[in-house]
Amino acid sequence: MAVIRTPRATVQLALTASLLALPGNGEATTRAALVPGATNPAVTQANIGQTICVSGWTKTIRPAASYTNTLKAQQMVKFGLKGTPHDYEEDHLISLEVGGNPTDPNNLWPQSWTGPRNAHKKDRLENLIHRLVCSGKIKLAQGRRELSKNWVGAYRNRIGPMP
Repeated sequence: MAVIRTPRATVQLALTASLLALPGNGEATTRAALVPGATNPAVTQANIGQTICVSGWTKTIRPAASYTNTLKAQQMVKFGLKGTPHDYEEDHLISLEVGGNPTDPNNLWPQSWTGPRNAHKKDRLENLIHRLVCSGKIKLAQGRRELSKNWVGAYRNRIGPMP
């Protein structure tokens, strides 16, 4: 193991180590370093009326369960997550409803069904952001950014505190 002696490098090394140490219950507080998010290049602000804002559109691009279940199992091992695959949803960080990439592993991650930052809570935020984008209250880029950069903060700002 290399010893890095500059203060900045020490802080970066400590931060990197903390980002990679996923909690055993699968909460995604440290997910950003491992799954940064990816967008669907077929979805733009100019065409949301023909894509994400059309009822049922996400069904046309949603990946097969065989793909997401295989990826979920691989990521659970890679990220050191405890439990069984049934304890997690293979979630799109940037949801399909706001033009997230359907199959890029950089946009998919195992999110716990339980705990304070669970898949049900994120689904609620995803639906709200979809409505805001499609109603023109926020731009597509803002919705994507809120989900990919800090969905927990976006949840608190838009919906309220988490338990």
